Amino acid sequence: MDKSLQTCFSFRLNSKDGNARAGILTTPHGDVETPVFMPVGTQATVKSLTPAQLEELKVQILLSNTYHLYLRPGADVIQEFGGLHNFMNWHKPILTDSGGFQVFSLGNLRHVTDEGVVFKSHIDGSTHNFTPESAVNIQEKLGADIIMAFDECPEPHDRRYNEQALARTHSWAQRCLQAKSRPDQALFGIVQGGIFPDLRARSAEFLTSLNFPGYSIGGLSVGESKDDMLAVIEVVNAILPESKPRYLMGVGTPYDLIEGIRRGIDMFDCVLPTRLARHHAAQTLQGRLNLSKAEYARDNSPIDSDCGCYTCTNFSRSYLRHLIIAKEMLASTLISIHNIFTLTSLARTLRKNILDKRFDNTAAQLLANLEKVK
Repeated sequence: MDKSLQTCFSFRLNSKDGNARAGILTTPHGDVETPVFMPVGTQATVKSLTPAQLEELKVQILLSNTYHLYLRPGADVIQEFGGLHNFMNWHKPILTDSGGFQVFSLGNLRHVTDEGVVFKSHIDGSTHNFTPESAVNIQEKLGADIIMAFDECPEPHDRRYNEQALARTHSWAQRCLQAKSRPDQALFGIVQGGIFPDLRARSAEFLTSLNFPGYSIGGLSVGESKDDMLAVIEVVNAILPESKPRYLMGVGTPYDLIEGIRRGIDMFDCVLPTRLARHHAAQTLQGRLNLSKAEYARDNSPIDSDCGCYTCTNFSRSYLRHLIIAKEMLASTLISIHNIFTLTSLARTLRKNILDKRFDNTAAQLLANLEKVK
């Protein structure tokens, strides 16, 4: 890592309790205490919430989507505004993915070669081409603090295809490193390999040899079992360097956070909190509630009596159900506030317990409560 990057980006491990880790991620737009949950702002906005509301929720870092922002409004437009931070008026850290997952989820609308991916826009059918070099160039224009290498995210159970995809992912990782030019951005490599332990180990070892400032675990939460997901995390984290941050991509239920942190994950993101909110579901540490149910019509209790979020301290389940039945936009906002608060505060609680060397007891109690409602 060159000296200019060291000045802009660093990771300090403060404490460990077993494999669980508490650290500080330093970026050009501020420090991030880990473990951390990152809400997803796909289109440069976390759906239904303002930046001010996210500040009140003590959100430390957001994720935005390279594929979607490339198509609309365009990376050049965002660059003209001085980058994503100015464009969306969010002046804390931002992470952008490379667009790899979105491109590969297009199915028949894309064609993959060793050079890159030709794909058709889901918006208007126009043809585009992503290469490792263009993915880095787009993310440099977007100006996030942390950017991702372009990778291939295959179906997790097909070994033959995963072997082919892994070779591309590794070649593309090298090309991304060569293409990167901004010293104020940290480029993370992405470990792939499906559910296959030997492929995951090979990927972690190869990417570690390239000395990225951080590492992501991709290709999970895409149809594999929870047991397979956790097994992959254990294999990969046993190889990744302890001094670098570890990011589990696209994963974000309370169970996932607890079990991921237990195995040494530092960073999580997921669209689930706001997506559930739009479908009237509230996340709690005891399970999910479908607030559209008639049983809540006269329920004067909050979503969660132990929750300190704005929604739970001001509104009843009855009121939230009324908003849902009346199709009021405020329902999504209030439930999103609660859902994001649940995950960000869970990460803070687990961090404190790691620092206090009480992680295992707290995790066991939290998991037992979740188990009761299965």
